[in-house]
Amino acid sequence: MPDAEIGARYGVSFSKLEEIITEAYGANISVLKAPKRLKKLVPSNFEEETSTVWSFRRRGNWATHDGRYRGNWSPYIPRNVIAKYSKPGEIVLDYFVGAGTTAVEAKLLGRRCIARDINPGAVGMTVENLKFSPPADMFADARVRVYEPEVAVGDATDLSEIAPSSIDLICAHPPYAGIIKYSANIPGDLSDLPLEGFLTSMGKVAHESFRVLKPGGKCAILIGDARKSKHVVPIGFRTIRAFLDAGFSLSELIIKRQHNCKTTGFWYKRSIQYNFLLLAHEYLPVFEKPQAESAEEQVSSSEHALRHQATEDVVPRSGPKEIETTTVWVFPEEEIDKETRRNLLARFAEPGSPFFEFAFDETEHWTPARGQEGTGSLVYVRAPAMLADENEALAYVRAVANISDQAAKMLSSDGFLVVEAKDVRTGEGLWPMGLLLWEELSQLPGFAIKEIVIVVAADRTGHSRDSRRLDIVHRYLLVYSKKSPSKSNTTK
Repeated sequence: MPDAEIGARYGVSFSKLEEIITEAYGANISVLKAPKRLKKLVPSNFEEETSTVWSFRRRGNWATHDGRYRGNWSPYIPRNVIAKYSKPGEIVLDYFVGAGTTAVEAKLLGRRCIARDINPGAVGMTVENLKFSPPADMFADARVRVYEPEVAVGDATDLSEIAPSSIDLICAHPPYAGIIKYSANIPGDLSDLPLEGFLTSMGKVAHESFRVLKPGGKCAILIGDARKSKHVVPIGFRTIRAFLDAGFSLSELIIKRQHNCKTTGFWYKRSIQYNFLLLAHEYLPVFEKPQAESAEEQVSSSEHALRHQATEDVVPRSGPKEIETTTVWVFPEEEIDKETRRNLLARFAEPGSPFFEFAFDETEHWTPARGQEGTGSLVYVRAPAMLADENEALAYVRAVANISDQAAKMLSSDGFLVVEAKDVRTGEGLWPMGLLLWEELSQLPGFAIKEIVIVVAADRTGHSRDSRRLDIVHRYLLVYSKKSPSKSNTTK
């Protein structure tokens, strides 16, 4: 019986129904049934992802994969990660294994796997889902073999049973700070923690991950954001920062699109009426443990000739064309700038009011036409077409901070500041510009983060000349609402 029908018949809420099922079964599942029968062991026409935006319209149903464990990730994600960042016979660790998606994929790809979860009910489901035997000729290379994963109850914040520098790859999908509760009364379950407690625990997970991973090994973590009072809660950025603080460098920052967000009917109207976007993306940072555990490279602080110009215009009245209602905006490549601007104006600016758009150049410096202070409805800061190195990236962060100070005076009390960011390759690593700008702007007392939007060109596929690196095809829009002076003085 569908959850909605159960709720209507017996007068229980969805959260109460989840609680009843979790307590009775030991895990938060959507369907009470045994593992499905095997029909095929591998996905049809599988190709590795080549860009930084991963989009799987079908969840994936090969082997024993199914969706009965609530919130588990698509098997396409661990299949891509394991294939890209490990070799047959190497050890893959998942310390939030849930129903065993990563463990199943490791077994299918000829990797050793250590699978842990703090919930015995989840561990039991993993063991069930691993009860299959691939054929002897599973692999084209006769030297590759099938390894049975090592599955046990374990705490991701304490991996003391695992030897230092012994893991080749970590591939995990943690819970998101109380959004879905995965167990009943299990001490240490991260899904039962408030946000700050969750982030503290993820800091411990990050340090344990760094300890057990081999130098040069990768750690891929799928994490999403939440929403509170119509404002985004950037759990993703804060989790990424926890891993960077533990000593990791960032190799890739992938955006995982979600396709279960309603964009018509009820949710479309609610999104417009209450001015919020439906969360439609998650982050998949791929961290790397440095080969040499030495001090972080120092970046030169020399000034770079990055200049900005600003134009002032009046917000046009919205036309009949619909506007975006989720946090992922996909536009034809030749219209991406125009459509981004149109959607920003339609959603975050008042018709007839001034708006300011800042763009960057390396030759001259323009000053915007000011008009009357406190009358603008939108300030939009467009990122340079390309930031070549760390110096330019730092120059952009500093320039945005200066513009934000100006924006606080230019905007009306209900105005918005929108800052565009694009990640920057730096040798073997990557600078997460969305994270860095969010951290910089979080220090400003006059603004609160409202939305984090991902913009990508439609049907854009990766074409990086370096097969080891994904083609960066997305950008971020950090949308800030201006806070009233009273709130600015009382809110961090």
